[in-house]
Amino acid sequence: MARIPTLSFDRGTLIVHPPPKGKAWVDYATWDDRVEKFRIPAIYYRPFVEVLQAEQTNFVDNARAFETIELFASTDREPYPHQSEALAAWKQAGRRGVVVLPTAAGKTYLALLAMQATPRSTLIVVPTIDLMHQWYAQLLATFPHAEVGLLGGGSRDRTAILVATYDSAAIHAEALGNRFALLIFDECHHLPTDFNRVIAEYAIAPYRLGLSATPERTDGKHADLNTLIGKEVYRKTAEELAGKALANHEVVQIKVKLSEQERDRYNQLICDRNTFLKQSKISLGSLKGWQLFVQASARSAAGRRAMLAHREAKEIALGTDGKMRILSELLAQHYPERTLIFTADNATVYRISQEFLIPAITHQTPVKERHEVLTKFREGEYKALVASHVLNEGVDVPAAKVAIILSGTGSVREYVQRLGRVLRKGHGDKLALMYEVIAEDTSEERTSTRRRNAHRRDVALLRLPQPENPSEIVPIYGVGGNVTKRVADASVEWRSDNSEEVED
Repeated sequence: MARIPTLSFDRGTLIVHPPPKGKAWVDYATWDDRVEKFRIPAIYYRPFVEVLQAEQTNFVDNARAFETIELFASTDREPYPHQSEALAAWKQAGRRGVVVLPTAAGKTYLALLAMQATPRSTLIVVPTIDLMHQWYAQLLATFPHAEVGLLGGGSRDRTAILVATYDSAAIHAEALGNRFALLIFDECHHLPTDFNRVIAEYAIAPYRLGLSATPERTDGKHADLNTLIGKEVYRKTAEELAGKALANHEVVQIKVKLSEQERDRYNQLICDRNTFLKQSKISLGSLKGWQLFVQASARSAAGRRAMLAHREAKEIALGTDGKMRILSELLAQHYPERTLIFTADNATVYRISQEFLIPAITHQTPVKERHEVLTKFREGEYKALVASHVLNEGVDVPAAKVAIILSGTGSVREYVQRLGRVLRKGHGDKLALMYEVIAEDTSEERTSTRRRNAHRRDVALLRLPQPENPSEIVPIYGVGGNVTKRVADASVEWRSDNSEEVED
């Protein structure tokens, strides 16, 4: 009597032995001479199992170690329409895919809804320690009876619901790979790096959800999310949600003229830089061009002088005295509204903090001090707060009404993240304001224009049609030995039939 094939998990891969009947499964398998068995990448667990089931092949599934969990929410909160739509679209896609929503649009709550709809052991991956603890607190508040653990920052729990940083999850990817049925990737644009992608590749999880306000990457690797998580299934912009889930908002661009002395110096520096670029046949119109400039600046004295000229010109554009005057006027105009000020560098952060007596947060700010500053800002004791890049991602910033970007940003992601800091819907008819203050007729102005054009183009190209009548997922079953088993053991099984900025 022929033995029944057994599927087992082995450090981020699958081993099947003896070989099943049929041919379709061979597309996923490679013969391993070391163990004299067929090996399959863990990420192909779901399609491999579906192939066996489609061919009605009996097999024993010893690979999966995930489990059913009970999730009882402490509050009965009505989701926004876009959250319900996103959840339905994700279900319709087989509980795999990426959801793109602006900052403050409730991506965390959407993930909690997905967990309730898919009650299986779940791994949530986040980019920072701060964000890990925010998720942990939110999970405990929402599911007070659930066992929630942490992986990262000195913690190494083994729980059915685990929140981990990308770094820690990647380090332990081989051990985590078969323990979770649902993977949730917060800020999923961090996943497609050479280091982080193993979290998805070494996991057998049949259900995957990616969350981001701006999944697009300058290196083009966001295309890998289609394989690592699933295709984009839902997208809404801040403009589409304004007045509904988000506050109505207005973006105002203010152009500042350089002083005569600043203009003369700026023009001379740009001329010096461009002379070197022309001689070296380098164009800064692309990421590759910038990389060539950096390489050339390290090979000669002329290159170093050109790079220094470039950086000094940029400092003039970013830190012109005219911006400080505009900042003073805006702060006076909107006092006592809570205001966030963003700059491109820490030197300007400290200058503003000193001149305007405004608390500052940078990557150098100790955790306890940062927590105290944010708490006082939330409570209204501090009316304004200045930071560079540290508040873009991974920090729960209290709601503000006014944001002032004191230097144009070329990154669509950074722009959307900063806008999101003032879009939380407050009491009454809140109108959020974001000012972008840029130096006129400088590379900063061209960088800002390029970002706005790229943002409009990406939205036009990437918006997807949503399903009109999303249906529930049809359960399917696998067979192990003489005992019929569900692949993930409940009524939420998958279908078997459908299955950054360039310097200018």
